[in-house]
Amino acid sequence: MDYNYSDELKARLKRIEGQVRGVLRLMDEGKPCKDVVSQLSAVRNASDRAIAQIVAENLQQCILDEQQTGGDTGKLVKQAVELLVKSR
Repeated sequence: MDYNYSDELKARLKRIEGQVRGVLRLMDEGKPCKDVVSQLSAVRNASDRAIAQIVAENLQQCILDEQQTGGDTGKLVKQAVELLVKSR
């Protein structure tokens, strides 16, 4: 199965990339720990949302494909939940 990731998702990841560069800049500038950790927290939250979006979009497509072949969609949902739990 080929995966097609949306331009919106790719843009989200590019924003995360920019946030990480911003964190590095804060560190290079010797900014306080509070500022660095705050920005890293924002990066983590943004990446968590990206993970959730990827899993949700993939799950939706996998369920549709599985339904067409008469397969067990419950197994797919379980795998998606395990992916989300593992990502935390």
